[in-house]
Amino acid sequence: MSQKRKFAPLVGPRPEPGAPLAHGDVVLLVDPKGREYLRDLRPGRRFSLHCGMIDADDLVGRPDGLRVASSQGQPVLVHRPTYAELVPHLPRAAQVVYPKDTASILVWGDIYPGAHVVESGVGPGALTLALLRAVGPTGRVTSIERREDHVEMARENVARFHGDAPNWRTVLADAVDALAGERADRVVLDLPEPGPLVAAAADALRPAGLLTIYVPTTIQVKEIGDALRAEPRFAQAKTFETLHRGWHVAEGSVRPDHRMVAHTAFLTTAMRVAD
Repeated sequence: MSQKRKFAPLVGPRPEPGAPLAHGDVVLLVDPKGREYLRDLRPGRRFSLHCGMIDADDLVGRPDGLRVASSQGQPVLVHRPTYAELVPHLPRAAQVVYPKDTASILVWGDIYPGAHVVESGVGPGALTLALLRAVGPTGRVTSIERREDHVEMARENVARFHGDAPNWRTVLADAVDALAGERADRVVLDLPEPGPLVAAAADALRPAGLLTIYVPTTIQVKEIGDALRAEPRFAQAKTFETLHRGWHVAEGSVRPDHRMVAHTAFLTTAMRVAD
């Protein structure tokens, strides 16, 4: 389901880690029952929670990661969200890549500082945020997307939750046309039909570059496998999924959570071999 909450653009550089909270920050409020509220610290704003009210102005200048009392005297944890906490609340018009899958993409796709990463299928920019963090200021991210509304949403989210990104470029085009003109260390495909793009990804990748493909269904996995076997420029293809099961840990009770984030998508990786 798309989320309509809007956040003001980030003004100036991102705050240093551990800096006091300031107007313009996006913070996560966590009530005593673990309910989470992503909110924008704007002057004069009041936040209505299940456990009472909190004034945004009362948080400005105070430490990140503090507990405050609501109007009903309930303790509320306030802090700038981590990436994993931000993604489920991210304003979006399309499904996001879940944090567990993002982690696998960054590790198994070997996204490193200084790399040039081309992603196709930007969506709301959740993966883009992680890629920009991973490549660092010396790397580059190119996002190819054919839907202009998705590009605009990604730009808004990157501007709000990452800040200035001079090393990020968006390309409004069909991936099969745009990929061939790129020269990349890594290519990530998050599209409904990535199979026909395998050859174009091989054109874009340097020798020993890695391709990572993110798809939700077994039918897509078969199509990807067929395409990779038909493309001699790829080797070492691997497909897997990541399951995430939390645990309830309390005094006198340690057990698996009743619910878990099970199947969300399959990841396939392959290496571009030298000609």
